[in-house]
Amino acid sequence: MTPVELSRTVLRAMRAAVDAGELSATVPERAHVERPRPGGRGDYASNLALTVAREAGAPPRRVAEILAARLSAEPGIARADVTGPGFLSITFDGAPGARLVAEILARGETYGHVPDTGELVQLHIPHELRAAVVADSARRILRSQGALVRVTCDTAPAPAWAEVLGVRVDAYGRPPVPLPTLRPVPAPADPDPLRLGRDAARWALLLPAAHDHPHTGDEHLAQRETNPLFRVRYAHSRARALTRNAADLGFAAAPGATHDAPDALNAHDAEKAVAESAGDDGHSLLGALGDYPVVLAAAARHRAPDRLARHLVRTADALLARAHTVLPLGDEKPSAAHRARLALAEAAGTVLAGGLSLLGISAPAYL
Repeated sequence: MTPVELSRTVLRAMRAAVDAGELSATVPERAHVERPRPGGRGDYASNLALTVAREAGAPPRRVAEILAARLSAEPGIARADVTGPGFLSITFDGAPGARLVAEILARGETYGHVPDTGELVQLHIPHELRAAVVADSARRILRSQGALVRVTCDTAPAPAWAEVLGVRVDAYGRPPVPLPTLRPVPAPADPDPLRLGRDAARWALLLPAAHDHPHTGDEHLAQRETNPLFRVRYAHSRARALTRNAADLGFAAAPGATHDAPDALNAHDAEKAVAESAGDDGHSLLGALGDYPVVLAAAARHRAPDRLARHLVRTADALLARAHTVLPLGDEKPSAAHRARLALAEAAGTVLAGGLSLLGISAPAYL
């Protein structure tokens, strides 16, 4: 169950409670879910009870107890507990990490995408290069979230925008009725980002938040760790290389527990132990993969491809921190843990490829 699916499940539980007369409140459009904070419990937490308690006319803990009882009966959820003033702590059945990896490998680059929603979105931009690139990527991300998107521009885009950067605009001209305008800070004219080529130029224009000025220097072409684009693309190619190397050693990926843990640890605790041993301060690879659908939804909602770009950097760094654990060392024989780690690496490579595609950037298998 992805975070987006869990959010819908939480809303479904509230809607059932309202229909049954257990609660009297308006069901919101979204339920916020997130990873538990330090000291928290379960796989995910939600503050929905706190946000609707006033309208429901009941203490937040009472609202949370009603929702927890219904959530505990949902398929895939082992239990839902109430913590603190009224937070919901939700624990999945079995090993959520293995299920997540299996889902990503099954769905491929469409992981995190949702079916058509019927939503129609109009993006109008000024005649600015960065605005055109942001709108082009926002279109791709919104489409992944089920929306149909039309991009228009004040005047005809420069031919190089399409030839070099792959930007597409559906129509141009001043609209008869003013439209909300997507207006990121323009890219500096010097140095010209077009000289970087498609991948590096798009990354340079998309990575900064809308209010930040982008840097379009040669640092985006550097093949070194200080270049975030290089780390993301290298992490993707490293994941593909691990698959090839594993095949040479005679084994393939198989989702499962990623650590040969003692019997006293359950699968979830084992996955936490692996994340901690990787030294990633809680930003585990599993966490990054699980958060990907939420990041896509937020990037679409805010028309902010920079959110996706930064998440890809987080995912790449988490993968590179543990890539050395995937293959057997020396005379070591491939084990179930190696197959599971390979599956996790392949899932990360899939997410990186899918995310780069939504930014309009290529993901080479060899780098």
